[in-house]
Amino acid sequence: MIYTSNLPDVEIPVGVSITDYTLRHADALADKPAIIDGPSDREMTFGQLRTGIQTLAGGLAARGFGKGDTLGLMAPNIPEYALLFHGVAYAGGIVTTINPTYTAGEISHQLQDSGATMLVTVSMFLDVAIEAIEGTDVTEVMTIDPVEGVPSMMDLMTSPPLTEQVPVTNDDVVVLPYSSGTTGRSKGVMLTHGNLTANIAQMEHVLLLEEGDVALAALPFFHIYGMQVLMNGLLANGVTIVTMPRFDLEQALSITQERKVSWFFAVPPIVLGLAKHPLVDQYDLSSVKVVFSGAAPLSAELGAECAARLGCAVVQGFGMTELSPVSHASPGFENKAGASGVTVSNTECRIVDLEGNDCDVGSDGELWVRGPQVMKGYLNNDKATAETIDADGWLHSGDVAHFDEDGYVFIVDRLKELIKYKGFQVPPAELEGLLLTHPGIGDAAVIGIQDDEAGEIPKAFITLAPGAELSADEIMEFVASQVASYKKIRIVEFIDEVPKSAAGKILRRELRDRS
Repeated sequence: MIYTSNLPDVEIPVGVSITDYTLRHADALADKPAIIDGPSDREMTFGQLRTGIQTLAGGLAARGFGKGDTLGLMAPNIPEYALLFHGVAYAGGIVTTINPTYTAGEISHQLQDSGATMLVTVSMFLDVAIEAIEGTDVTEVMTIDPVEGVPSMMDLMTSPPLTEQVPVTNDDVVVLPYSSGTTGRSKGVMLTHGNLTANIAQMEHVLLLEEGDVALAALPFFHIYGMQVLMNGLLANGVTIVTMPRFDLEQALSITQERKVSWFFAVPPIVLGLAKHPLVDQYDLSSVKVVFSGAAPLSAELGAECAARLGCAVVQGFGMTELSPVSHASPGFENKAGASGVTVSNTECRIVDLEGNDCDVGSDGELWVRGPQVMKGYLNNDKATAETIDADGWLHSGDVAHFDEDGYVFIVDRLKELIKYKGFQVPPAELEGLLLTHPGIGDAAVIGIQDDEAGEIPKAFITLAPGAELSADEIMEFVASQVASYKKIRIVEFIDEVPKSAAGKILRRELRDRS
């Protein structure tokens, strides 16, 4: 049983690069602000954005960087992020977007796996960047803001510009975000020009954007939600975006009031703040038409509370990095309580039970998705690709869901064990492997437990090695020193034995039952 979208089909771009598609209105809107840096009020018009991208692409080409080469981009949300992302794409290259809170080891893994030869960051993260490139193919680290003795992005802006996109096809990879799997380290998700342009086009009937809209872009551009829905998708529709390098509720409220933000993109912890924090009452948020929540399920109760307080629509969508990212979203300003929206245009879905049978309306099963937004595959990992995308092109999401009679999808659980902390994916196996490197730990298991603010938080169950004495705080500090902040263990419980199946798999359900 195949569920199709009840929205009209859209024309999927063919032979158009993500940069040309993102800049499709740039000439008509040349003098309009495209990106505004919220804290400093620096503005970049659509015309300046196009010129800057072409100039930066020319600088990259002059350095020998071209078709198929990879550049690591590790920076917060600032206007220059879009310049670099699209300058690389315009030069025919590939961007691997890196979380700037990663440790040197995590950055090094991504640089090495992606084959990056250049790394661009900001001065704040320069030291960790220099440490991270050891043993990788990266030969040069550049900063966006000038640092004495270090190559700067401005050095790339002195060459003749590229006036035309380096030829690419729909099938050419343009970005490599990294998504955590259920086993081992994170994997590079190969997203093509065709994937990215298709998914922006597919949002036509769900994100009813207008030229006069202003959107807050506080969600990180290195994450697929911020990269595609906010940076690329909004610019492609002529919307002015106001960036924040990190989310701060008071600053976000101030910017919303001052800039008359009409679209407030969020994740559930931000919606929680909008619904409950006393600061909200001190600001005029009447310009906000819609709060759009993604990256993790939003409860019906929290959505309704936020909508009532702000007097606007609160809607949500569902997606994955592997889906570029959106497969479902609430159409326009309409929302059904607890639903993650309807299937977006040009997309097919199935709900399949554990025996491989298709499920009827209202019955739970694994959500499968097929459409032009499905990734090309995982970089350097044919096995993981084959486990995720079957021979008929269906991407097996690992999420348990059902459709109702109106075509709305409800995400009810996950088959995969990934923990979603504030929209970020935390792989339990990675944390378990790290914990087991401690000589005082005999065995370990990690699960996600529900949390009102974060969605889920990682909890570790620890069996101590014979004779070892460790406190919960010591274990949490051991992990925190080696991983990004969102991967930290937040709770530790000591147990006599980690429950496992006869095949040696951790019985996480038993651990959840006791939490």
